[in-house]
Parts: sequence; structure tokens; C-alpha cells
Amino acid sequence: MGLLGAHVSVAGGVQNAPERGMDISANSIQIFTANQNQWFPKQPSKENCTQFKVEMENRGINVCVSHASYLLNLGSPEPKKLNMSRRAFSDELDRCDACGIPYVIFHPGAHLKTGESECLSRISESLNYVMNKRPDSKVTILLENTAGQGSVVGYSFEHLIRIMEGVENKNRLGVCFDTQHAYAAGYDIRTEKSWNDTFDHFDKTVGLEWIKVFHINDSKRELGTHVDRHEKIGKGFLTMETFWCMVNDERFSNLPMILETPVTDPSEYAVELELLRSLIGAKKPA
Repeated sequence: MGLLGAHVSVAGGVQNAPERGMDISANSIQIFTANQNQWFPKQPSKENCTQFKVEMENRGINVCVSHASYLLNLGSPEPKKLNMSRRAFSDELDRCDACGIPYVIFHPGAHLKTGESECLSRISESLNYVMNKRPDSKVTILLENTAGQGSVVGYSFEHLIRIMEGVENKNRLGVCFDTQHAYAAGYDIRTEKSWNDTFDHFDKTVGLEWIKVFHINDSKRELGTHVDRHEKIGKGFLTMETFWCMVNDERFSNLPMILETPVTDPSEYAVELELLRSLIGAKKPA
């Protein structure tokens, strides 16, 4: 049930990521394809990308997803920042294609006090721009629901569908559902009933078929606080019932589920993955 994994380092080159996934007993991984703190980082070499594909197979990792740089703001009202974001996102698609990575996840953007509606439209325009610049890309672009911190959009399911409706080629779109962000945005997913209510709402608003990846995170902050702060599984304001629902929900049984919880050593992810796997087929936590 589920392709459980975590975000892993690409230090030394993208080709090292699959082994790091294997070391924590992951069968799915998430990476940054390049330095996420630089607008136009050094690109992985052709040899690195080829070796990455070999290592994915050799290390038994079923799927890798990429997370775009946090620097990007595809909804920026500032022309220079918007153009830089679009160019950098196009480069991200190139890196994913070179590595055979099927999904890239991105935070939709922030309106910077210019209004949500205008920002949502600009994100759609940015996605159209990038898709038109890279018409042959095989990468599916995943909108990630956000906590809604500051002027960030994408915290409501209505925001997600609004962006998607403005994109011309919807075949290249999907959603990454982040548990912490949803909870911080006001979606109560702490019980089986509230979990099902939330996804009923998502289905009616967006459609469950658009969810392609999960981010598995507990929350340092309470419901509806709009603060993006991840916590280790079972250590935050979400419940073990939340994560029991996630790994036992047959609707999502074949989707990558990626940990982004705060760790000081990657081995801590192995412990969390073992905990999550122990919930599969188990009795609902009290």
C-alpha cells in the first residue's frame, strides 16, 4: 500500500540519490535536481543523469519526484522575478526530462499584496508559458496545496482548481497533497470521518484523480493557523489516525507518499517509514 519514501540529498550528484533512498528502505524518493538556493544552478551532466537512471533500477526505487526551488514565484507581480521564475522552471523541466523523472512539484506562488485572483491567473499564465516553451516535455507538473502563510496562494482546493482551469494543456497537470499544509490551511484530517469529509470536498472541487503524490508531514502548529511548519510523524498536532487513514486508503494505494519531516540524520526517515508501514492493515489507532 503506497510507495513510501522521503526527500533525499543529491550531494555529489543526482546519481547518488537512489542509494540514499535504499539506505532508508524507501521505494519512492523526492529530490532537488540542482541547488535549490540558486536561480540558475549548475546543471547535472549527461553522465550524471544516465547514471541516475541506472541507479534507480539497481537500488529498487520505484519512482522519483522532483521538488522545484522555493525561490520560484510563478504568480509574482514583479516582471523580473516572474521572468526568472518561468525560466528557472523551464530549466527544471529539462533536468527532470534528462533524468526520466515523471513529476515535478511546485508551490504555486505568492501575490505579494496584489490580490489572490490576479495571482492565480498569473500562475495559470506561467504554466501555459512554460508548457509552450517545453512542448515535448514528458514531466507532469504538480501543484502543491499550501498552508497559506503570508501572501501564498494555493491553500484552498478552490485555488487549485482555479489555477488548473486556466491551463490549456491539463494533461500535463496534477496535484501533490501535503498533509501538514492542508491541516494548517484549515482542513481537519485528524479522524477517519474528517479525512473522508476532506477528500469528499476535494473530489467535488478538484477531483481525486488529479492527486498524483502525497507529502507526509505532521504539523508543529494547530488547525487553521496558516503556518508552514512540519513535524515528525506522531509528534505534532495531527494524529496517528491521520496517517493510518493515508496508508490504508485504497484510493491512494499506488501513489508515492514522501516524508518531508525535520530530521538531523537521514536514518531517522527509516524509523518513520517503519512506523508508517506498521499502520498498513493494522487496527485503527485509538
